[in-house]
Amino acid sequence: MRALAGALLSLLLRVLLTSTPHALGANPGLVARITDKGLEYVAREGSVALQKELLRITLPDFTGDFKIKPFGRGHYEFHSLSLHSCELRGSALTPLPGQGLSLTISDSFVRVQGKWKVRKAFVKLDGSFDVQVKGITISVNLLLGREPSGRPTITASGCSSHIRDVEVDVSGDLGWLLNLFHNHIESKFRRMLESKICEMLQNSVTSDLQPYLQTLPVTTEIDSFADIDYSLMEAPRATAQMLDVMFKGEIFNRHHYSPVTFLAPVMSLPEQHDRMVYFAISDYVFNTASLVYHELGYLNFSITDDMVPPSSNIRLTTKSFRPFAPRLARLYPNMNLELQGAMASAPFLNFSPGNLSSTPLIDIEAFVLLPSSVREPVFRLGVATNMSAMLTFNTSKITGLLKPGKIQVELKESKVGVFNVALLEGLLNYYILRTLYPKVNEKLAEGFPLPLLKDIRLYDPVIEIHKDFLFLGTNLQYMRA
Repeated sequence: MRALAGALLSLLLRVLLTSTPHALGANPGLVARITDKGLEYVAREGSVALQKELLRITLPDFTGDFKIKPFGRGHYEFHSLSLHSCELRGSALTPLPGQGLSLTISDSFVRVQGKWKVRKAFVKLDGSFDVQVKGITISVNLLLGREPSGRPTITASGCSSHIRDVEVDVSGDLGWLLNLFHNHIESKFRRMLESKICEMLQNSVTSDLQPYLQTLPVTTEIDSFADIDYSLMEAPRATAQMLDVMFKGEIFNRHHYSPVTFLAPVMSLPEQHDRMVYFAISDYVFNTASLVYHELGYLNFSITDDMVPPSSNIRLTTKSFRPFAPRLARLYPNMNLELQGAMASAPFLNFSPGNLSSTPLIDIEAFVLLPSSVREPVFRLGVATNMSAMLTFNTSKITGLLKPGKIQVELKESKVGVFNVALLEGLLNYYILRTLYPKVNEKLAEGFPLPLLKDIRLYDPVIEIHKDFLFLGTNLQYMRA
């Protein structure tokens, strides 16, 4: 049943991951919605795995005594029974509101082959037989839950199996032997096979599916600093046509966790069913990442004169500042300057229909590099810029790209008098375009992984930007080993 476990669990996109304790009433940062189309695909893949499992069922021998006219009393054995072929023709996986999923398989077929032996006094007869079991119906509920520890649970409940028809063919023209089978064995055979099918399902869920769930991590590594928490906020929520899975979706510093001071927004998901699965990824996911890298100082920078291009009209020297900041040149003659920049706060992404933007604010402090190697602060700048963003999907990760906007520079404090900071805009714009943007885009290109298990390929994606969240629809393909 491990193949079935892989198929179901991978295709349900970590449906049964669970969580560590979370704040009461908090909203999920990411929601995975499996549609009826996705559940249909899972059911088809699951039936393929089930066929293999059914062929592994071991069947008992049937022995006993008989009394048939005109032969009188004797002893029979139907032994060496084996499932030769199996065809599961109709399967469906449907939501079971408030509980989980219901798996049903109907109009299926199994062929059993074996040997027979009859003994009466000193007379022995033997041969082979073939049983065609038709109209098999299987039904089982898969109850999805969550342990207090945050680990997933799955249990099989209410399994039933029914056989509509049994046809037997025995070697030789032995009508009495057929009657023997129908009269003495068929009912036992039906009950045995129906019981074996449900036993196989129960054991597979307990022995394969549940342990497989327990090995799933609730966090996924992004890079050497950050992880993303993909624990469930609650048990999967089944409705009439879909299954919603609520993930925490918080990106955090692996080495130093800081509580997030804002909540994920409430997301109103569109009613779409064209794809097998939809991911609603809120701004919370991206903005918790921004907090992590801001606290790490990832976007802090410094600019010195040797970094200024030769063609620049202004150098980072006090001499170059003489025409518009004469006091600076007078107080610190022929000395170099250094600009140190940092984000005033973590730059957040803003989601609006069809649009992604950010308005980061940068604080820049200028220092004079004294001969004693001491840095003397001389003025402070504020830099504002509007930028747009583009998010893409590359089979398993969400990646991004920032597009630069115009910058505005403001003199916020000066110890060397007021001066026209517009002259610095060109220099700062050059640095931001050539250094800061590429650094950020390099990190965005690494992306962050979606909550997927191995052996799943996503294809045919479509991306929409809604208020407060990204909506990604895609189809699935299970890559069988």
